[in-house]
Amino acid sequence: NIYNKKGANKAAAAIKAVIRRMISEEVKPLSDKDITNLFAKQGIKLARRTVTKYRESLGIQPSTQRGV
Repeated sequence: NIYNKKGANKAAAAIKAVIRRMISEEVKPLSDKDITNLFAKQGIKLARRTVTKYRESLGIQPSTQRGV
């Protein structure tokens, strides 16, 4: 099996790192949907709820509660 738990954990960690960077560099707060769309432009399909789950696991507030 090419896709294993170790690979999934690395992929999730990489996605979380990108989300953290996107939010740290935002000029105006990006919604989870905005982040999903940015990934889609790079050819990466993610559900908005996945972005929400990862953002929450990083301890980052939703866009409505983040002031930039």
